[in-house]
Amino acid sequence: MRLAFLGTPDAAVPALRALVDAGHDVEIVITRPDRKRGRGGALSASPVKVAAEGMGLRVGHRVSDIDGLGVERGVVVAYGAMISAALLERVPMLNVHFSLLPRWRGAAPVQRAILAGDEVTGVSVMSLEAELDTGPVHVTRELEVDMKTASELTKELANLGATALLEVLASPQLLDHPHAQRGEVTYAEKLTKETLHLTPAMDSQLALRTVRVEGAFTIVNDRRLRVLKAHAGPPSVGMAGSLARSEGAILLVGEHGSLALDRVQAEGSTPMAALAWWSGARVDASSATWS
Repeated sequence: MRLAFLGTPDAAVPALRALVDAGHDVEIVITRPDRKRGRGGALSASPVKVAAEGMGLRVGHRVSDIDGLGVERGVVVAYGAMISAALLERVPMLNVHFSLLPRWRGAAPVQRAILAGDEVTGVSVMSLEAELDTGPVHVTRELEVDMKTASELTKELANLGATALLEVLASPQLLDHPHAQRGEVTYAEKLTKETLHLTPAMDSQLALRTVRVEGAFTIVNDRRLRVLKAHAGPPSVGMAGSLARSEGAILLVGEHGSLALDRVQAEGSTPMAALAWWSGARVDASSATWS
């Protein structure tokens, strides 16, 4: 099939590679423009652009570049911008979305599924509409969340989505007969700094899920500390908001239990074991606080 592909991050690359490997004619790849990254501000291409150029595919940065190429369909995977109704009228598009729609429509479906404690998530291949993730669904495939981090879960969903996409494109029945979304609608709003802020008042299970989302942090003695990996600590080891060292573990004591730190990153430092941070920072457990 003659296709246009729209995607940007690493999670979109498996679908692009799968289309090419399956023999589809990917006429053009549309991705977000190069961005300045790092302290030097050098321009960096998106993972999709890097992959597309490596496969010898034409790359563009404007969705209008699709016009006039005679593509039969577009395929959208984590492109990062809305597609206009006018373009969708000219070029019908499939979207690989990383949730079981209509649950978790929106920008952060993987992270919201983890934060909500969902046991199962998955992918939906839907026909794209101008509204946010409202289109009819061609196929869904489920995946257990388990204790995976957002990165781990996203990688598995990306591969599952690539397989589901090929299945739809290979089946006239699936391609031509999508069904309306069924069930309760929930929205996966973008994560904010406060979403990832660990505090003593936070439920301990939610705190652990927040760490798995990646980007979690707290404030220890007025300095930001990223929490990269943690596990549940003992239920009662001191006053909420205090820190403790117990049986070789560094504990953040909360109102609903404690969080045992495994790996952290202090401001201006590199990731390290929590015990190494504790020793290097010379934290005084008798006066240290987190908030």
